[in-house]
Amino acid sequence: MAYTFEELVAKQRAAEAAQCMVEELRDAYGPPAGNQMTGVQSGTYETALRAWRDLAREVQTAVSEYAKETGRPRADVETEVARAAAAQDS
Repeated sequence: MAYTFEELVAKQRAAEAAQCMVEELRDAYGPPAGNQMTGVQSGTYETALRAWRDLAREVQTAVSEYAKETGRPRADVETEVARAAAAQDS
């Protein structure tokens, strides 16, 4: 599938938002290894963690495909996407 640069930025922002959710849940519930979470909390945390992992993997795959299609270094595309995603947050 061909991605536009804007789609890559949107995917990056979604992955970053999912990461923030995981961090917020960790702050609210305590560390997962601490066994302080209830069953519902654990389920919520695990779901958020899986979502973050899946979104992060999608970003990596999309960036690789975009770099290959455009003939540009993957690292350059990844850096540009990260900067564009951060700039939209400002």
